[in-house]
Amino acid sequence: MKRILITGGAGFIGSHLCKRLVEENNDVICLDNFFTGSKDNIRELIGLKNFELVRHDITKEYFAEVDQIYNLACPASPPHYQYNPIKTIKTSILGTMNMLGAAKRCKATILQASTSEVYGDPKVHPQTEDYWGNVNPIGIRSCYDEGKRCAETLMMDYHRQNNVDIRIIRIFNTYGPNMAENDGRVVSNFILQALKNEDITIYGDGTQTRSFCYVDDLVDGMIRMMNNPQKFIGPVNLGNPNERSILDFAKLIIEMTGSKSQIIYRPLPQDDPVQRKPDISLAKKELNWEPYTDIKTGLEKTIEYFKTKI
Repeated sequence: MKRILITGGAGFIGSHLCKRLVEENNDVICLDNFFTGSKDNIRELIGLKNFELVRHDITKEYFAEVDQIYNLACPASPPHYQYNPIKTIKTSILGTMNMLGAAKRCKATILQASTSEVYGDPKVHPQTEDYWGNVNPIGIRSCYDEGKRCAETLMMDYHRQNNVDIRIIRIFNTYGPNMAENDGRVVSNFILQALKNEDITIYGDGTQTRSFCYVDDLVDGMIRMMNNPQKFIGPVNLGNPNERSILDFAKLIIEMTGSKSQIIYRPLPQDDPVQRKPDISLAKKELNWEPYTDIKTGLEKTIEYFKTKI
């Protein structure tokens, strides 16, 4: 049994990670300030002997003796991270420093949940880990994009200077149950609009692309990365390389829900990436990982989840 700290553990991805690690008989501490996380996501775990829920903001220090730290805490959808951009970047920088300090003190392994947004609006396609990105440092998305880039810098510097055992993953678009209804992401927006027979809103002309990974596949990759015996520290892309246009994705949602929704178009937000597709060659080589859930299977489970929320 390992003692594992998960920051942002009541969030979308964090809640799935908590459940998986609890089921594997680890002693899990779930840390969350509930800005975007929800107790509903981890309610079934509350009361279990190997699960502890703590309300805490990681911009403040937290002390616990742990073997591993998964640092997921940070609002990840544009409406949430733009709501308080200063708090967003403080979470990525001060929060990551606090968790790195904890890892240094405990001699714990720490995994940083970075993002494909470190690539910005990429000039390289698909995106490989050695690409440095094309990021606007002063735009409305910068608090998240540059915050995550700085968090990666902190991870590497703590590793080089203090010999902290680190892992860095870059998460591409992920979907599944426990997504917040108000997160403004493509999957949740389209499914909710379709289930309500409302117009489905596409920003831009719909030709921009995304690659959608089911959450169970992502969690598997995260755990493999954390426990990788080869001491491969990353960064490594974790996502689904099956790329599709936003317009095609909207049509698929309409088909799968039997919706009467019509598609409408709105202007593309500032700095919104035109293409997003991970090259996962490194994950295959170092972690023997690739996603296995096809898009229709994952969407069926996600649609059933959102039906319970309407």
